Amino acid sequence: MLVFGVTGFLLGREAYFSLFSPHFANEDIQILFLLFSPVAGAIIGALLAPFAQALFEGQLRQAEGAIEGLLPAEIAGGAAGLIVGLLIAFLIKGIVFEFISDMGRAGTYIAIVLYLIVAIFAAYLGARVGARLRIVPVPRGGGPNGQAGGAKIVDTSAIVDGRIVEIVESGFLEGTLIVPRFVLRELQAISDSVDPLKRTRGRRGFDILSRLQELSAVEISERDFDDMAPGNVDARLVRLAQETSAKLITNDYNLNRIAHVEGVGVLNVNELANAVKPVVLPGEELHVAVIREGKEFHQGVGYLEDGTMIVVEHGRRLIGEETDVVVTSVLQTVAGRMIFARPKREGVAS
Repeated sequence: MLVFGVTGFLLGREAYFSLFSPHFANEDIQILFLLFSPVAGAIIGALLAPFAQALFEGQLRQAEGAIEGLLPAEIAGGAAGLIVGLLIAFLIKGIVFEFISDMGRAGTYIAIVLYLIVAIFAAYLGARVGARLRIVPVPRGGGPNGQAGGAKIVDTSAIVDGRIVEIVESGFLEGTLIVPRFVLRELQAISDSVDPLKRTRGRRGFDILSRLQELSAVEISERDFDDMAPGNVDARLVRLAQETSAKLITNDYNLNRIAHVEGVGVLNVNELANAVKPVVLPGEELHVAVIREGKEFHQGVGYLEDGTMIVVEHGRRLIGEETDVVVTSVLQTVAGRMIFARPKREGVAS
């Protein structure tokens, strides 16, 4: 209110000298307008102050929301670009003032307005270009992934799976866990699905998040990418991991492949589970329950306690029974481990 009041006072006085004073010969009227114009300007300025404050606070909140989604390199680049833009505007100011210096007081006002316009435009353009190009390198430090404490980005599949809780509890997963806002939106969409199974998985995912927040530092990232399709969560995860030099924690096979192609490190929970499974070599004997048919007509399928699939050759006749089998080969894939075996009992193959 003080700034707007003083500004209104000065503008009112200038309006008197420029507009009113030349048209009144009566000294009493001149004195009246000399007193009235600045006071009226001060009152109008003070009354406009609350509206300007509300507008400023709204714009400030939008700016704060935008800054929260920026990376440190973008903020530093934007600040440097802002300074460069203001310097360019300052250099242009001399040219503008010299060009219209012969226009008197009106020319001075025009020059000030033009300078403000140029300064705002140059500052805005410099900040945008500096943030986009990240002209100021910001060193990454702290963890092995370039983040403090080795931050890692968690995707929806790893949250819904739930095994990440046990991994964090065991101490094998350290550092800050980053959960992007768009992952939360995807999890919310799953929770609101009409499919009861999906709805249960989504709600379980939120329970897993609550447990993770109790066990480790979980950070909700507001970073988003408006230039990508709204439903393309995988591409957003890869882009965020590239920008932050973080690794992805996922169970999604397709996301795993895309991340490897893009040069992003992946911590696959399925690969970890396969790595800690006991090694099974050809020739070893196992006891397994054959529970269903295999892909081929003569095959039967069973599972070990850890969920490993065992394909039993000539095991179709053994469905519903428990039997001893001999391992013939082991197939290791990203999706899991498959064991091929044959019945140990004589005569089953025939």
